[in-house]
Amino acid sequence: MRISSVLTLVLMLAMPALGWSQTIAEPFKVGTFEIDGAPTVGIVLRDRLIVELAAANLALERNSAFPEIPLPADMLELIGRYDYGLKRRLYEIVNHLVASDLLGDERPDYVHNVGDVRTLPPIMYPGIILNAAVNFYSHVQEAGTEEERIEGRRQRREERGVPYLFIKPSRGAVVGNGADIVIPHGRNRTDWEVELGTVIGKMAKYVSADDAEDYVFGYMVTLDISDRGGRPPGGAPFTSDWFVGKGHDTFAPQGPWIVPKEFYGNPMEILRQTLKIGDEQMQEATAGDMIHSLWELIEYASSIITLHPGDVVNNGTSGGVGMGTAVRGAQRFLQPGEVIEATIDGIGTLRMPVVGEEAPEGLTGAQLPPVETYRDPL
Repeated sequence: MRISSVLTLVLMLAMPALGWSQTIAEPFKVGTFEIDGAPTVGIVLRDRLIVELAAANLALERNSAFPEIPLPADMLELIGRYDYGLKRRLYEIVNHLVASDLLGDERPDYVHNVGDVRTLPPIMYPGIILNAAVNFYSHVQEAGTEEERIEGRRQRREERGVPYLFIKPSRGAVVGNGADIVIPHGRNRTDWEVELGTVIGKMAKYVSADDAEDYVFGYMVTLDISDRGGRPPGGAPFTSDWFVGKGHDTFAPQGPWIVPKEFYGNPMEILRQTLKIGDEQMQEATAGDMIHSLWELIEYASSIITLHPGDVVNNGTSGGVGMGTAVRGAQRFLQPGEVIEATIDGIGTLRMPVVGEEAPEGLTGAQLPPVETYRDPL
């Protein structure tokens, strides 16, 4: 009996190479949640039920038809092992829950309502986050005149060049759904950008755009919160500072969960990303507005650095950001007390309150100063 169980496990773990496929009772998402005070990997069903992966697996393994397998310690491990046995196990858990009618009123204690647990960043934390700068035609020259916008977009269509990617900090910047976005003290030109976060599923180096989708695990909603205040004059003669502009704490919200790619589809065909602040719609775009495709971004990124499971490539944002004047006719930045809602159809919504930071004390003067100490007031 023991030999049979071991053989079954070996065969199951080898299934990717054997072309394993299985139907699923209903699609699912995956995320990380605080349950009993600890980060816990969970399966998301119907966008309202959170299933503790470890507890659900333990219940499943009470049936001798399902061999014991080691479970991932966190989302990074789940992503890395998804195509090596874990995908099949997650499918088995979901099928069991549905077939056994365990998602109704009489649910086991390892199935929670989403509102009863705290949603954490799905990945704690990505090894690298790469963002595409000005990758939507509607975002080109968005702060310029109408003539400048028309000419700038014409030039980009005629000469796309290669993508422009920058690194976004991970730990400290990454926060989950419902966490506060903190406007740093004195940085009164804080902006929003909704983006599609593509989660890498396996190691990728010199990956062709034609094959890039094969290296994707799934997709989530992300925000690229931005400080448009710039760096103060003097000192090093640099005209831009991407760390200042993109690197503050809480400036990389991600989530609310990850949709495995088999349940989302081709983002270059179905993507729709929107953002509103309060009741005011700020951004709305589809993939047709993108300058470089998601697959081209992955090819470009992997030609520079090896991508690993759990790394994130963000697709860029569209027109409608705060510094732009094309949509509203004037610049408009985030204020404490506002709430951002960033949505990608088929994935979910990040709902992020905005708060202001208290003035720090005890510093020597080497800190980043308030914007209005070196720029004209808004």
